[in-house]
Amino acid sequence: MTTQVFDLPDLGEGLTEADLVNWLVAVGDTITVDQPIAEVETAKALVEVPSPYAGTVHTLHGNPGDTLHVGNPLITVATTADDGERPGALDYREEERAGITISEDSDDGASGNVLIGYGTSGGTTTGRTRRSKRAVKPARNGTSDPQGASDGASAPRVISPLVRQLARRHEIDLRQLTGSGPEGVILRADVMAAIDGVAQQPAPTASQPAQAQPAADHATAPAGLAIAERVPVTGVRKMIADQMVRSRSTIPDATSWVDVDVTELLDLQSRLKAENPETAPSFLGLIARFVTAALRRYPVLNTRFVETDDGAELVYFDGINLGIATDSERGLVVPAVEHAERYSARELTGEIRQLVDKARRGQCTVAELTRGTFTLNNYGVLGVDGAAAIINAPEVAIMGLGRIIDRPWVVEGQLAVRKVTELTLSFDHRVTDGATASAFLTTVADAMQHPTSILADL
Repeated sequence: MTTQVFDLPDLGEGLTEADLVNWLVAVGDTITVDQPIAEVETAKALVEVPSPYAGTVHTLHGNPGDTLHVGNPLITVATTADDGERPGALDYREEERAGITISEDSDDGASGNVLIGYGTSGGTTTGRTRRSKRAVKPARNGTSDPQGASDGASAPRVISPLVRQLARRHEIDLRQLTGSGPEGVILRADVMAAIDGVAQQPAPTASQPAQAQPAADHATAPAGLAIAERVPVTGVRKMIADQMVRSRSTIPDATSWVDVDVTELLDLQSRLKAENPETAPSFLGLIARFVTAALRRYPVLNTRFVETDDGAELVYFDGINLGIATDSERGLVVPAVEHAERYSARELTGEIRQLVDKARRGQCTVAELTRGTFTLNNYGVLGVDGAAAIINAPEVAIMGLGRIIDRPWVVEGQLAVRKVTELTLSFDHRVTDGATASAFLTTVADAMQHPTSILADL
């Protein structure tokens, strides 16, 4: 019998680390090739990592909540001559090029993406994988022990690694909680309720002096306030923080905005919906169509600014990958419709709905979340009029759409109440100047104000 060490693979797009959310196997388990062994959260998606080896689990390198780096050991498997690595094992990048894809969902709908095909030689794996139902043994402190397993219980339904970390920090056994989320998923509120229900520790006596707060608490807490909780910045939130710093640090951005009367556009959309509710384009689908048309006229806003050894260059693309800013349970993500310029408003409506729904379930692939060349942000659904949005680097522009409200408006010399929204465009001033950015913005605005005359030219 020999042992094989499986290192955390490159999960795509150059990601260098991932947070270990949950082990799907335990030491002593017998596993097969391509069996999911761990659930990890990258900066882009939740994924299940399959094993390239068959055999017996010898060592699990890490505990839930740990940050693991690509290339470091993930699991050690004891193998025999008959159940070792399958011939032709490939890393994820090689398999992606060979056509192995990422599964769009799993049986329980809570795990996100499933990486298929480690150790696969020819053909793709089909069907859905089922998450292990083996529960972990309680440790001495009441939290879960990934090294052991209990045969009689099922694993708690927890999606967020932050919820797991919060429970672990306060020694809350997740298996004893009843989730209040969809399909019984345990939410942060459930853990907080359990924390509030834990008996308070007795006040320190003369023989038991209170422990002093760490020096760091005095440095970070305002005078008179104690630290209530420390939550590590990991996963998607860490990615968002890094992306925002990158954008603000490297892009000299400028913002333009314009108010738009969308009364005619809303009337048009209502008529189309009355004619055929199933195929009528949505308001956002119509805006997306206007945006792609304007980007074809002003392609400089659909480029990327790239630093080179010889200076810098603008990279133009043969097509538009339209990113849609999406507020998901995991944070802000921007899945992109590939070649959005090829779709009509009706087709864009379907593509956007499908992609946004997929993003909110945490099932978008890394490629879908990083391929955008221009971003559309409909923050009006959040109830705000406008915002100077931060550019989604390495893109060079982002257009925002505010809420639609009734406002007094002059129409043909007469004052009237109209449906008005605000468009904003943040752009990279290294790439273009205000004249071009304003021309793009007014092109979209004109199409929104007079849709029936513009659509014939699109």
